[in-house]
Amino acid sequence: MVRRGVALFAGTAAEVTAVTARAAEELGYRSFWLNHPGPIDGVAALAPAALATAAIDLGVGVVPLHTRAASSVVESVRAHGLPTERLLLGIGSANSGAFRLAREGVALLRTELGCRVFMGALGEPACGLAGEIADGVLLNWSTPAHALRSAEWVGRGAERAGRPRPEIYAYVRVALGPGARARIEDEGSRYAGGSYGAHFARMDASPLETAIAAVDAGALAAGLRAWEGVVDEVVLRFLPASDAAEAHLAILLAGAP
Repeated sequence: MVRRGVALFAGTAAEVTAVTARAAEELGYRSFWLNHPGPIDGVAALAPAALATAAIDLGVGVVPLHTRAASSVVESVRAHGLPTERLLLGIGSANSGAFRLAREGVALLRTELGCRVFMGALGEPACGLAGEIADGVLLNWSTPAHALRSAEWVGRGAERAGRPRPEIYAYVRVALGPGARARIEDEGSRYAGGSYGAHFARMDASPLETAIAAVDAGALAAGLRAWEGVVDEVVLRFLPASDAAEAHLAILLAGAP
């Protein structure tokens, strides 16, 4: 069975973040992630999860280095006492200097924190660079078929650099119960209307085709089977029915390893 992780919105209430992270660790999930949207510091928001757990990896997916300097990430990690031995710091960039920022960011974060650095990657050039420099690759809004192509691109980059292929994780949006499809379509439309439009066009796939809209636990399990043998870890990016802990725990239990 492919390893499984959990990902929540960084703006989730601290107590819900802590409860979900603790339960994820107890259920055998391997990683717990927060995203890094706009003004919300996804790095700092990991602090409640770090305090509530002892072993699960803690990830941020991903810090946009064209709007936030890697040195600021280092400061936030230290200020909030995050355990660097468990930290998976995701980075990315969408501007013309993206590759330079990625190289510099990976080097700085490794030197200053000694943690594993992941790189968000969509197309072939970014996947190739991630294969050359990153400790892991984080795919987003990807079909299993595109993830397999991405793994090939990452592998070629690693081969050019004379190093093993980094591990590949995939964010997979998951919604459960009534309204699941609508929640995914709403989330997907926001991405497709922005920088991800070209990504969906390249894949010739809609956001819904990359996600799992499940009526029940059985349907969620069936959706996850499509990812077996595709990536090293599937990260279930929750789109819960509400902000309450119960809605998060329902998905957590349904998708448990």
